[in-house]
Amino acid sequence: MSSPPNPVGLSRPSSTYRVQLTPDFGFAQVAEIAGYLRDLGVSHVYLSPILQATPESQHGYDVTDHSRIREEFGGATGFREMAQQLAAQDLGIVVDIVPNHMNTVNAQFWSVLKDGPASPYACWFDIDWVDGKVALPVLGDDTPPVVDGDVLRYHEHAFPHPGHYRLVDWREGPGYRRFFDVSTLIGLRVEDPSVLFATHEVIFWLLDEGLVDGLRVDHPDGLADPRGYLERLRARAGSAWTVVEKILIGPERLPADWACDGTTGYEVLNRVNGLFVDPAGKQPLIRLFTELTGQPAEYRPVMAQAKQEVLDLFFGAEVDRLAKATSCDPAAVRELLAAMPVYRAYVVPDEPPPPSAIDTVELAAASCSPAVRPLVQEVLYGSAEAIVRFQQSCGPVMAKGVEDTALYRWFPLACLNEVGGEPDVFGVSVEEFHEFCADMLPYTMTTLSTHDTKRSEDVRARLSVLSEMPGEWAAAVAEWSAQVSFDPHLDYLAWQNLMAAWPISAERFTDYLLKAAREAKTAISWVNPDPGYERRLRAFAEAAVRLPIGGFTERVDPYAMSNSLGAKLVQLMMPGVPDVYQGNETTDFSLVDPDNRRPVTYPCKPETSWDSAKLLVTTQALRLRRRLGARPRTCRCTRRAPARTT
Repeated sequence: MSSPPNPVGLSRPSSTYRVQLTPDFGFAQVAEIAGYLRDLGVSHVYLSPILQATPESQHGYDVTDHSRIREEFGGATGFREMAQQLAAQDLGIVVDIVPNHMNTVNAQFWSVLKDGPASPYACWFDIDWVDGKVALPVLGDDTPPVVDGDVLRYHEHAFPHPGHYRLVDWREGPGYRRFFDVSTLIGLRVEDPSVLFATHEVIFWLLDEGLVDGLRVDHPDGLADPRGYLERLRARAGSAWTVVEKILIGPERLPADWACDGTTGYEVLNRVNGLFVDPAGKQPLIRLFTELTGQPAEYRPVMAQAKQEVLDLFFGAEVDRLAKATSCDPAAVRELLAAMPVYRAYVVPDEPPPPSAIDTVELAAASCSPAVRPLVQEVLYGSAEAIVRFQQSCGPVMAKGVEDTALYRWFPLACLNEVGGEPDVFGVSVEEFHEFCADMLPYTMTTLSTHDTKRSEDVRARLSVLSEMPGEWAAAVAEWSAQVSFDPHLDYLAWQNLMAAWPISAERFTDYLLKAAREAKTAISWVNPDPGYERRLRAFAEAAVRLPIGGFTERVDPYAMSNSLGAKLVQLMMPGVPDVYQGNETTDFSLVDPDNRRPVTYPCKPETSWDSAKLLVTTQALRLRRRLGARPRTCRCTRRAPARTT
């Protein structure tokens, strides 16, 4: 995958440091840690989304206005001042961009709701018009909407009055493509060049001004044409370093014709993690898991059932729309989507499908009933709408069915239950790892922790040790369970995470278990709460943290420290561009978001020998990478930004 030479002022990172921007930690705060990051050895600061989002957003993936840099962070002026401070320390900037979706509360969608298909912004959104109206899933009770001048209000929602929409029950799917099952995030049609440039104008001027060196592209699988999008992005952005949040499963590889430098590194994370898992622990840990939970010994049936369940729970509108596009039975659509093993099949309309895509779809269909055969033909060789809609549906089903359901149901060794991971694959051999590294793109990102990982790298380092001591672990769990028990479907996951995140407050542990139980959907879910169950869960968490779990963690820690430092050194020195997630230059024992997005206190000061060793390994490796990969940077931070961004 060749790229044109970098224009003057752009530099490829030797390493990055991911910072989660929040209203309390904006551009000024990033500028304050510039010297610390320079001393750490990174070459670029990697920022979470910077465009205007909902004011209270803690993540920024709910953009409301693509023409402005987020005011809560300091706006365009604050960004420029931060860039100057970073440049003074010879640090570049990489920004996270969100081309797939935006928040439904925005001026463009308001125009569409008001004027319907006649709105100049109707082309922005992927809408399924029915009698000139779009379905909005917001109704939750018998409270009638109230007219307030030109606005129709329903609880906290507001809509133009009158308009080209109809309000439906919140459990129904919307009349538009969305991000996964989140109806407040509406899909964008960046395959339309006018939409792409309108939603990327700020990003492009930041690149033009030399204020930004690289891009991280969020969720390309949601796009109608990710290959075409990346080609247009590369044509406009030049050879700015670009990586995509592409989750690759097993032997799957990034398409060779995508104009980018690689992925954000989940496939690397899972392979590095596997180096520190002993395959000999597989059968004892699976046996312990099945005895304690009653779950089957095989993961694949659990995954298949979870995907079928989320299709029924969340994706009725998407299934019906795809069934209409393919003229196939909705039951066949659900069956094939549940069987798909990857997030996308990479078929492009009006082009012969790649052999790998044919193999993937045919393999999935082989596990289905004969009723899916007509659908296979449609999604491989049919209309553009059929091909594209099928691929845009695979990702949400994988994300909700696997990441957010199956991984919370089948967990013999929870360090394997990671984004893009396969929890029934215990261990990666050194030979396999070297073969994988030999095929890596030279500038792909590598990582061990992100804002989306299910648990931090050091939590996984502790859990990996259990594969080497399953007998001792089983005895400890039996001892704890004899004193405190709650739900067989949840308890064993609780013990693993309590031991590995120790010490942890009852509040943090409770929040994690509530999320885990809701994601598993075996007793409660986000849409079906049970106050009684949740009260008992809280009582279990409060009792569990009072047990002497720390004694076992202390026995594990000498080996976990070795795993942690070894994994860190491998990740920082292997091929690719290493990323350090905020705070992970020292130990971090965080669980799934929002726990892993808690504020970090800078500078990160060692409090334990493990902290000191990890900081030393990280700093020395990053400094070496920077010396080996240094390129002169030309900063153009003093040029004025266009007025529209202020």
